[in-house]
Amino acid sequence: MATFNPNDTTTLWQRWEMNSKNFPDRDAIVHWNAGEEPFRWSFKSIVDTAKKFSTFVKSAGVKPGEVCAIIIQHNKFFYPIYMGVSRTGALPAVLAYPNPRLHPDKFRQGLEGMSLRSGLDYIFTERSLESHIRPLVEKPGSTIKNIFFPLEWDLEKEIDTVVDEEIEAASKNISSTDPILLQHSSGTTGLQKPVVLSHNAVLTHIKNLETSLQLNDSDKIASWLPLYHDMGLIAAFHTPLAYGITSIQIDPFQWVLAPVIHLEAISAEKATLCWQPNFAYNIFAEKIQDEELEGLSLESLRLSINCSEPVRSESHKKFLDRFQKYNFNPLALGACYAMAETTFAVTQTIPGKPITELKVDRTKLVNGIVELATENSIVRTCVSSGRLIDECQIKIVDDNRVELAPEMVGEIAIRSVSMFDGYRNYPEKTAEAVKDGWYFTGDYGFVYDGEYFIIGRKKDIIIVAGNNIFPEDVEDAVNQVEGVIPGRVIAFAEDSEDMGTEQVAVVAETKADSDQEKNNIRLAVMKAGMAIGVNIHKVYLVPSRWLIKSSAGKPSRAANKLRLSQQNDPQVWSR
Repeated sequence: MATFNPNDTTTLWQRWEMNSKNFPDRDAIVHWNAGEEPFRWSFKSIVDTAKKFSTFVKSAGVKPGEVCAIIIQHNKFFYPIYMGVSRTGALPAVLAYPNPRLHPDKFRQGLEGMSLRSGLDYIFTERSLESHIRPLVEKPGSTIKNIFFPLEWDLEKEIDTVVDEEIEAASKNISSTDPILLQHSSGTTGLQKPVVLSHNAVLTHIKNLETSLQLNDSDKIASWLPLYHDMGLIAAFHTPLAYGITSIQIDPFQWVLAPVIHLEAISAEKATLCWQPNFAYNIFAEKIQDEELEGLSLESLRLSINCSEPVRSESHKKFLDRFQKYNFNPLALGACYAMAETTFAVTQTIPGKPITELKVDRTKLVNGIVELATENSIVRTCVSSGRLIDECQIKIVDDNRVELAPEMVGEIAIRSVSMFDGYRNYPEKTAEAVKDGWYFTGDYGFVYDGEYFIIGRKKDIIIVAGNNIFPEDVEDAVNQVEGVIPGRVIAFAEDSEDMGTEQVAVVAETKADSDQEKNNIRLAVMKAGMAIGVNIHKVYLVPSRWLIKSSAGKPSRAANKLRLSQQNDPQVWSR
């Protein structure tokens, strides 16, 4: 029985205030730092602190509707800063904190591109990044008006009651259809597309998530996900904060170095829900030592939701084999299909039910037909991303955007009550993606018995002599090759002038040193392709950590193909 009513409040801020009154002492956010005692924000304390930050934001000259980009590394004050910006009617936009290995020029170029396209007005950041960002403010024609350092604002100072009353009065004029935030959809190269969501889109989406996830007051969400990504921002931050339940927030950089901290937080805080991309299941299964898990229990976790990329059966199997002895319930495995353009989720598996897996004929699948495998088939295991959540629709369409019959493969188009209105300042991209209220995702998939299966990206499909090849099939096969680092493989198309068609190329990370070892791996990779009926034309072997990742944390086919074409890297071994 649903209890979350989006009509109880007009804005997210009103919802947060309501929760601070209803659950003043309940943990809102547990800020988790490895090796330290967690810092606990109650609903009352976080709202009170956010009010203080909002008065600083307004006093700094920020106006309603202006975009405030927040670039702050994992910090307990990030959350009330974000909320304080929102209270003033300005739009918070979380941007990625630069990886230490990222060159400052690359960081500046990316930030400048987003500022010009998305229209960033202010940057809220740390003093240590000033030298990188200040040149953008001073550059002629820059859209960025100023940089602020909110971690240096004096919270001991008495709240300015005049400014506070002005904010309160102005907030009464904010409509449910007004924008609440700006986020950038996942991307790997060039400009990520800016998505603006309304208060109503987020609130309505949380109501529908409550139903599909069977949320209740005793739930707790644990997350290491970056807050510049929709899975971290909407699922793991906005949903619990608006619903009135606790979230445990872990530093993504710390998680990369020590993935076990997520499991430690789940065990210690008795978390019940989490989301993570497919590759994380492999990391948990393969990168954590047994001695790190001593004393941990995952019995509280009722849903671990695989999201953000096509779900791999093998990844789930590895995770279960490793963690069932730590009291992980196999029925806690879940999956969903989600994106920034629809606020978050579109489909969700049923909590407490096994995830449906279909063994289909891979040859028929690449030709657009879903047919269950026989003993003579080359098999692909497709994992369900669940059924539609309330107030969402999907249709599967061909290249002309004509709807296909069930059990045919095509592009996924979505219509949702929580859909975005278009890409900010990007009319040409909006026109490409949205028509007659339908958002055309660029994802390929199919529906079978009411469940949706996501199998790849339209732009990534490799066409060899007129035959379609899904790179995911090749990557899954190559991941099994001894000597290849699992999960660190990409497959893509290379043009062959001699053949007059595309050919399949593979980049795989390896720790092999000698030419003989590499040659053996190369031959094994080609045999793995043959086993699924694919001729791998070129194998590039690269060292560990060579592959470029997307903003969602997974290796990018386009970016790595471009990297290979732009440089003669001595680390790349190919024959």
